[in-house]
Amino acid sequence: MNIAVFCSGNGSNFQAIADNLKSFQPAKVALMVCDNPKAYALERAKRAGVKTVLVERKNFNSKDEYEAKIIANLEQEQIGLICLAGYMRLVGPKFIKRYRHKILNIHPALLPAFKGTHAVLDALDYGAKVSGVTVHFVDEEMDRGPIILQQALEIKADDTEDSLAERIHRIEHQLYPEAVRLFVEGKLKIAGRKVKIC
Repeated sequence: MNIAVFCSGNGSNFQAIADNLKSFQPAKVALMVCDNPKAYALERAKRAGVKTVLVERKNFNSKDEYEAKIIANLEQEQIGLICLAGYMRLVGPKFIKRYRHKILNIHPALLPAFKGTHAVLDALDYGAKVSGVTVHFVDEEMDRGPIILQQALEIKADDTEDSLAERIHRIEHQLYPEAVRLFVEGKLKIAGRKVKIC
């Protein structure tokens, strides 16, 4: 199975997935889709020998045109799974319909708590005692799709946004590749909001 990873920034989850799949013959990261020419993720892909496509939203008249360009690249590479990894755009409904139950996302909180782009800081500001990581399928609403895997961690009294984010990233780099493997092996069955691991 060919996998595409979508990135906008550092690309550490791309790295974790690509490294993990090196010894996993049923799948490989065949493509990185990036919307930011300054993203370090592009350098990571180059070093890993993964094909990249840079598609900037500003070069298209509409979201549909932008995503049509991405879909054309996905089809060319015969992509069977998409992993959003620090991709800072909401995926449109037409895109989701085209790849229903084939798009994964990772979120630095225990969904449904602390949705959105500032989840680590939001958990700290709220005074939460526990945070964690969620890998889920993507649907039409932000951070709402069926949950595949979650792992919790305790928020320490002296945690800052940076220290908590660092510990969350360590979990992400283990949990995301695990979810990818389960998908590729056909072990994820969706029934409504629930994902059963077979």
